Amino acid sequence: LIFGRYARQTLRSRLQMLFGLLMPLLYLLFFGPLLTGLRLGPSGTSSWQSLVPGLLLQLGLFGAAFCGFGILIEKQYGVVERMRVTPVSRPALLLGRVLRDTAVLVLQSGLLVAAAVAMGLRAPLPGILIGFVFVAVLTVALASLSYALALKVSTPQEFAPVVNAVTLPSMLLSGLLLPMALGPAWLDALSHVMPLRYLVDAVRAAFAGDYTAPAMLHGVLAALALAAVSVVLCGRAFRKTAA
Repeated sequence: LIFGRYARQTLRSRLQMLFGLLMPLLYLLFFGPLLTGLRLGPSGTSSWQSLVPGLLLQLGLFGAAFCGFGILIEKQYGVVERMRVTPVSRPALLLGRVLRDTAVLVLQSGLLVAAAVAMGLRAPLPGILIGFVFVAVLTVALASLSYALALKVSTPQEFAPVVNAVTLPSMLLSGLLLPMALGPAWLDALSHVMPLRYLVDAVRAAFAGDYTAPAMLHGVLAALALAAVSVVLCGRAFRKTAA
């Protein structure tokens, strides 16, 4: 029921889906051609096989991190207060929203990959599907954290700076645009503290068709751990708010 409510809201606002896809699409159109013909990483994969996985996870990173704005608006209009007095379970109030966000971002990921294929991306279908799964798990994790933060703060002026302070270093240190192995050793070592780094490496391995690489295992473990911790923390935040 909660998923259906928010899914209908999204379908009535198609501009939201379009502009959510705009930033990674601009990177694809204006940054991707600069890398055409380059071979990146030790596996010698094409520039598109390196850039597009990063853009998929960039879509999940920024799309999910700002999901909490919705709850801030609902708090101002009393929607959250009304939902508290219903018999709907508190996990459902969270997961219904998160599943809507996941569906939207996976759909946007499909559109982004379609545009990348038109521009020259060549990747195995299983690898692309694995990329979509990683986007979905990342969305579950970051959207949950975003909602938890939104429940703790009172205004968008408090929410936005915190999200920006987290997402920008995550983007720069996870190698979303270029593999971190291309940088100096100290920067590559520092990037390993970012869980998103492991997801990026795993999706790049999948797009190269290397499903047994150690990066794949590390990415799966990091994604599942991040999602589990995030859902538990946000579930507690929902229960405390409803107490």
